[in-house]
Amino acid sequence: MTYKSILVVGGGISGLTAAVEASEAGSEVYLVEEKSYLGGKVAQMNQYFPKLCPPNCGLEINFKRIKQNPRIKFFTVAEIEAIEGTEGDFTVTVKSNPRYVNQNCTACGKCVEVCPVERANDFNYGLDKTKAIYKAHEFAFPMKYVIDDKVCLGAECGKCVSACQYGAIELDMASKSFKLNVGSIVWATGWDPYDAKKVDYYGFGRHQNVITNVMMERLAASNGPTGGKIVRPSDGKEVKSIAFVQCAGSRDENHLTYCSGVCCMASLKQSTYVKKQYPDAKVSMFYIDVRAMGKHEEFYLKVQDDINMIKGKVGEITEDPLTHDLTVQVENQLTGEIMKEKVDMVVLATGMVPATERTKVPVEMNYDEDGFIASDSQQPGIYGAGCVKKPLDVASSTKDATASALKAIQSTVRR
Repeated sequence: MTYKSILVVGGGISGLTAAVEASEAGSEVYLVEEKSYLGGKVAQMNQYFPKLCPPNCGLEINFKRIKQNPRIKFFTVAEIEAIEGTEGDFTVTVKSNPRYVNQNCTACGKCVEVCPVERANDFNYGLDKTKAIYKAHEFAFPMKYVIDDKVCLGAECGKCVSACQYGAIELDMASKSFKLNVGSIVWATGWDPYDAKKVDYYGFGRHQNVITNVMMERLAASNGPTGGKIVRPSDGKEVKSIAFVQCAGSRDENHLTYCSGVCCMASLKQSTYVKKQYPDAKVSMFYIDVRAMGKHEEFYLKVQDDINMIKGKVGEITEDPLTHDLTVQVENQLTGEIMKEKVDMVVLATGMVPATERTKVPVEMNYDEDGFIASDSQQPGIYGAGCVKKPLDVASSTKDATASALKAIQSTVRR
């Protein structure tokens, strides 16, 4: 038997695109996401390059398409346990983890007001905190709260249960597994930032004012930890000088051997965030090569005139223990000069690591040497989409996801 339904794993921009395109072409689609909300890394962005527009409008359009389409069923806080069968006839076991908040939730926030426990806010990469019961962000879809059971006091507290007039909180909610029969699968679990702590000589995790590019995106966002104000994490001071360090662990045989392709454009974009808030700030970008392909060349040429571009791979970053100011040491490859530049803050451009490095597809698949799903996966009916195949920007991810959706549809056609 050949099933017409399609499973999409991952609710980021690639998964959303694959799901809505396949469903609007007539397929039944199941969408499974491990987080409590859809939108993935795009929901954490401040602006797209090169137009510098916010991502929320694009996400809202996709969410509206999902709401209006009865052919899409989505499951958040869920994961894939097993895949059995062959192309056209897969049986997939899905584990639905407890949210501890049911469909009655209106996101009124009364539960948050009484919760006594705090947790690091992973949506903001630990730059601030939320309560143990929280809404991932103000545009979260679905717009429901979730409880972090790693820190929640559970029944011994129960204040949130008493505060909720809608009976939405179930502290005894348990995980459950169920099976889906589908004809094909799109695996779109996205990417993770490379762990900057592994690049020890840059001091991330030791030096408070060394942050990563994804953290910078949240600092600049109006719904971020500082309301969009770019300030130093150590003392909240305005940033008068900042260094963007490219290839932080990338193109390095000891870390990521490949170039993620988008990091240069992301840093150039983020330099505009700084310049908009602090026109007189000194912004420096240390690079090996600048990757600004095709249509992005014009953006690069425009931005480079407002910042200091220094060709050279940063060797070390040190911190003044009293002021928390940073010193970036690098050899300028154009002049041969050994530079030691003092700055208020450093942003490390870390690369993109496929999520399949930490969570493999639970079936035999081919991966390349860097952990990405290989194009010749040898698994008919299961297709990678977006950044699990290779590093991509948002526009390229949506194109790739559309192509994967088409392949998935073809797999469901009765032969």
